[in-house]
Amino acid sequence: MKKILFFALTLMVYLFNTAGYAKDSFPINIAVEFTNHAASAYIAQHKGWFEEEGIKPTFYNYVTGMALASALGRGDIQAAYMCLVPAINAYANAKIPIKVVAGLHKHGYGLAVNPSKVKTIKDLEREDIRIGAVQKGGPVDAFLIKTIERYGLDRDKILNRVNRMNPPMQIMAIRAGRIDASFSPEHWPAIAEDAGFRMLITSQDVWPHMQGSIIIVKEELIKNHPEVVRRLVKINEKSTAWIKQHPQEAATIMTKQLQATGEKIFPIEIAELAQKFVITPETVYRSMKRLDYITDIDIRAVQDFIDFAVKQGYIKEGFSAKDILDMRFSK
Repeated sequence: MKKILFFALTLMVYLFNTAGYAKDSFPINIAVEFTNHAASAYIAQHKGWFEEEGIKPTFYNYVTGMALASALGRGDIQAAYMCLVPAINAYANAKIPIKVVAGLHKHGYGLAVNPSKVKTIKDLEREDIRIGAVQKGGPVDAFLIKTIERYGLDRDKILNRVNRMNPPMQIMAIRAGRIDASFSPEHWPAIAEDAGFRMLITSQDVWPHMQGSIIIVKEELIKNHPEVVRRLVKINEKSTAWIKQHPQEAATIMTKQLQATGEKIFPIEIAELAQKFVITPETVYRSMKRLDYITDIDIRAVQDFIDFAVKQGYIKEGFSAKDILDMRFSK
């Protein structure tokens, strides 16, 4: 009888603690890029996997990684799903104490062009070709420069004619016939294809081992709540594996997530125009196939980006990739 009573009391304590744990989940503010680069976060949010791991996330969405990097200076942002280059800039230039704890994907950048005007990559040098690209210092700019180097193009001829605009504004410009070539991160090149452009090259063509997005966390979170960081990495591994196993379903979920998020973050004038261009699961699926969703990070690929950032003047001084990486939470 005593054993039965002890077992019952133990079970009640366990259930009480479990219920309390779920109720008092750890709150965390996470910045996320508005692209399918952050599919791991969007899928996990849709599936409720953060809550299952005792994490209560509040997401802050940003149209570009550079805008997100600026937001990292806010004291209340504790983690982010973002591209590697903006994270390097934030660490080196703004001295924001962050660590990269997991990878999200490799590649995910493309050049889409007006097929009636741009036949070959060399056509980008023509004065009548209008080029759109995201602002300097980000991964798209790095992809643009690598394209110039890889194909021996005239750097000055091209960079002097680049119109700097964020991805949704590039889509608007494509629809209005104001640009002929668009350098942008996925899922935007796929949307450009829907608008009549064709993909000319991707980052795979010019930077074979390009590290795409990563998860960063503030060092304070690692110091005070390492178990939360471990859970974030665990969720990312689970979500990434699920994306690879269910690519079409993942694309369907991402389509809904991107449409819902876009309605919240776009200025009214952009949102009204964006409503004319419906994102379909087929478009997102085509886009996601161009990314290699993988959580592993090659330290040499990170160092390559750091060295490239120094060469291009993105950051003032170089540093060792080991200084920004903390992969102990991964398997």
